[in-house]
Amino acid sequence: MGQRVALITGSGKRIGAAIATKLLSEGWFVFLHVRSSFAEAQLLLDEYQRETGIPATAEIVKADLDSDGELNQLIEHVLAHESVKNNGGLHGLVHNASIYNSMDFEEVSLAELRLNNRIHVEVPFLLTQRLIEPLKNANGCVIGMIDTSLGRAWKGLSHYTSSKAALRQLMMNLAGDLAPEVRVNCVAPGAIMAAEWEAEHFASVVEKIPLGRAGEVEDVANTVNFLLDSPYLSGQIIEVDGGWSVAP
Repeated sequence: MGQRVALITGSGKRIGAAIATKLLSEGWFVFLHVRSSFAEAQLLLDEYQRETGIPATAEIVKADLDSDGELNQLIEHVLAHESVKNNGGLHGLVHNASIYNSMDFEEVSLAELRLNNRIHVEVPFLLTQRLIEPLKNANGCVIGMIDTSLGRAWKGLSHYTSSKAALRQLMMNLAGDLAPEVRVNCVAPGAIMAAEWEAEHFASVVEKIPLGRAGEVEDVANTVNFLLDSPYLSGQIIEVDGGWSVAP
């Protein structure tokens, strides 16, 4: 069996970087997509080599996903890459790239709404569609990184939560459309990392978590790895939230 190959969007830092590190430790070849976090991604690879004593089997690919031209270049690069050609295709595609900012509903512009839909829906749709052949060849797995907002009203996040809900439904639909060759699942992180502007809200959520603490980025990375290694799981949503989703 050849080396497994994955593309992770938005993998220069935070959760994406943790997923990349986990897959590298499991022996994958990883395309680390970044927009502006090239230095952080390179530091990740340098630290991996320093800690393990072996070079990371990875490549950093830079692209602004809001640009049709750069998105197309990213896709063409992956399709033509020797790691994909020599290892039976693309075994994992993780739609992790995201934008997350708070804004009063009255202040949300059409451009802001379109950007959220672009990054959270259009890009995952197009990447999966264009990379479908190597995914099928490898009996690969697609994972959409959603969140725990479905069914909840999150103040100041209508543009974000609506686009993430659309990604959730897209992934569930593709689980049917792409079966049996390709599996499709979702991971929904709960209170893992707080943005600077949401510290108070984050703390209030942690108080309600049955496990009594916030999660770590490694918790999410381990869940992604579990789904990639589970050939009979498709159409599933795993909420990595310490039990918050079932809390009274």
